[in-house]
Amino acid sequence: MLGFVPSHEGFERALQRPSWCTFHVEPAGGAGESYGAAMSVTHEVTNQAPPLAGHDPIAGDAALAEACVRHADAATLDSLKALGALAGSEQAQEWGRLANENPPRLRTHDRYGHRVDEVEFHPVWHDLMRTAFEHGLAGAPWTSPEPHAHVRRAVGYLGWTQAEMGHACPVTMTYAVVPALRRAPELAARYEPGLTATAYEFGLAAPAGKRGLVAGMGMTEKQGGSDVRANASRAVPQADGSYALTGHKWFTSAPMSDLFLVLAQLDEGVSCFLVPRVLPDGTRNVFRLQRLKDKLGDRSNASSEVEFDRTTGWLVGEPGRGVPTIIEMVNMTRLDCVLGSAATVRAALTQAIHHTRHRRAFGALLADQPLMQNVLADLAVESEAATALAIRLAAAVDAGEQDFLRLAGAAAKFWVCKRTPTVVAEALEVLGGNGYVEESGLPRLYRQAPLNSVWEGSGNVIALDVLRALGRSSASLAAVRAELDLAGGADPRFDAAVNRLTTELADPEALPLRARRIAGLLALCLQGSLLLRFAPPTVADAFCATRLGGDGGAVLGTLPAGTAVTGIVERSSVSAA
Repeated sequence: MLGFVPSHEGFERALQRPSWCTFHVEPAGGAGESYGAAMSVTHEVTNQAPPLAGHDPIAGDAALAEACVRHADAATLDSLKALGALAGSEQAQEWGRLANENPPRLRTHDRYGHRVDEVEFHPVWHDLMRTAFEHGLAGAPWTSPEPHAHVRRAVGYLGWTQAEMGHACPVTMTYAVVPALRRAPELAARYEPGLTATAYEFGLAAPAGKRGLVAGMGMTEKQGGSDVRANASRAVPQADGSYALTGHKWFTSAPMSDLFLVLAQLDEGVSCFLVPRVLPDGTRNVFRLQRLKDKLGDRSNASSEVEFDRTTGWLVGEPGRGVPTIIEMVNMTRLDCVLGSAATVRAALTQAIHHTRHRRAFGALLADQPLMQNVLADLAVESEAATALAIRLAAAVDAGEQDFLRLAGAAAKFWVCKRTPTVVAEALEVLGGNGYVEESGLPRLYRQAPLNSVWEGSGNVIALDVLRALGRSSASLAAVRAELDLAGGADPRFDAAVNRLTTELADPEALPLRARRIAGLLALCLQGSLLLRFAPPTVADAFCATRLGGDGGAVLGTLPAGTAVTGIVERSSVSAA
C-alpha cells in the first residue's frame, strides 16, 4: 500500500512551478522517491498552441474592416475599437465558456406555490447582454442619426458574437422587432424608446419604467412548424381594445424578454399581436413557461414552450395580415442569421490559423505545409465571401434598398447558413483531436453552426422564399441584377455563372424542384460580384476558380495549383487589439 506524504521541500518547489505538485512517494514502511520529479518530465507541455487572446476580431480582420470602411467610413470602424478589444480578450472568452457551461434554468413557481415563470441565468450572461446593448448592437440603429448606423451595428455584431453566439438571439429580436412594431404607431410610440435604448435592464417590470427593453418572438406551434397559417392559437377582442390570446407556442425565443410579437387567429385569419410579460399597470401577464428546450447548441440562451390563457395582447398591423406584419421582423432576423453564420465561420477560421502557427508535425509547422495552407486559404476565402455579403446586406438597410434586400437577403440566408457547418467541421479537423475536445471551443462552434440554417425557416423554406421574391417583384430581381452587373466582364467564370443563373430563371418548369440550386447560385454570384470588385485579386481568383467553376467548393482544401495560398492566409490572420 502506498502512502502519499507531501514533502515540505516539494511544496516550495510546487509553488514556484504551479504546473505540477511534488509529492513524496513512500511505500509503507520504507523509503520513497520523488514522484514529482518523474511527473515533471512526462507532463512537460510542448508543441501546443498558446491561448488565443488579445486579438481584435473587428479592426484586426482585414475583410471585415475593409467592408466597414467601404460601406461606411473609417470613423465608424474606429467607433468599434473598444468592442473589438473586448471581443478578443480572455475575459470575453471566459464569459462565453461560463454562459454555455451554466445554461439557464426555469423557475415556474416560488417557494409558496405562486406561479412566477422566470428564467435564471449565470451572471456572465448579463455581462454579454449588457455589452451588446451598450455598444448599440440591439435596437439603437433605428433611431440613430448616423447615416451608417446599420453597417456599424452589423460589423460590431459580427465581431462581438465570435466570443459567444447564444446571447445574440435576444439581441437580434430586439433589433428586428422595431420595423414590425411601427405598423402600430401607438404601440411604437410607447415601446420604441425602450427598444432602441443602449441600456440593458434584466428583470420583469412594467416596460414604461425600464431603461431598456428586450424583445422576443413566438410564431411556431407544434402542429405547424414553419407553416404558421396552421397556427391554432386564438385571439378574442376585448372591450378596451386589447385581445385575449389562448394557445400554445412550441418555440418562443428568449422567454425572459419584456415584449413579444406573436401570431394568433382572428376571424379574418392569422394576425400579429404584441404581448408584454408585464402589463402597463405592473401586473404579470399570463405567460406560462412549460419547459425550456434542450437544444443541440445555443445552450446559453433559453428557448421555451409557452402557454397562453386569455393572455393580453395588442394588434399589430391589420387583422388577418399577421404574416406580412411579422415578416418585417423576420427580414431583419434573416440579416442576423447571415451575420451570425459569418461570425461563426470567422471564429473557427481564427482558431484554425492560430493552431497551425504553433503546432509542429512531421518536422515543420502545420502552417508551413502546402496541403494545410490550401485548407486554411480555402476556409479564408469562404469567410471573406460570407463577410462581404453580410455587410453588403446591412448597407442595404441603411440605404433603404428594400427590393435588393428582399431577394439578396433570402439567398444569402440560405447559402451562408448552409455552408457554415461544413466550414466549421473542416476548421475543427485542422486541430485534430485537440479540436474535438470541449476546451478548444470548436465543439461549441460546431453545435452552433446549424442553428441559423434552421432559425425562422430551414433551407427548403428559404429556398422557396427566394422563388417567391423572384416571382412577386421584378424590382427585386432587377436590383440584384444591377449588383451583379457591376462586376460584369471582370472574370469569365463569373460571367458564365451569371449566364447559368439567367438560364435557370428562364426555365419556369419545376422551379420548386430546383429552388435550392437557384438560391445557392444566386448567393454565389452576389459573393463573386463583391469579391471581384473589392477583395484582393488572389482571393477573388480563388473564389471564382472553386465556387463558380470547378467543384463548387464542395470539398474544402482543393484550391488549384498556382493559388497564392500563403498570401490569402496571411490576410486572414487577425491582429492584436
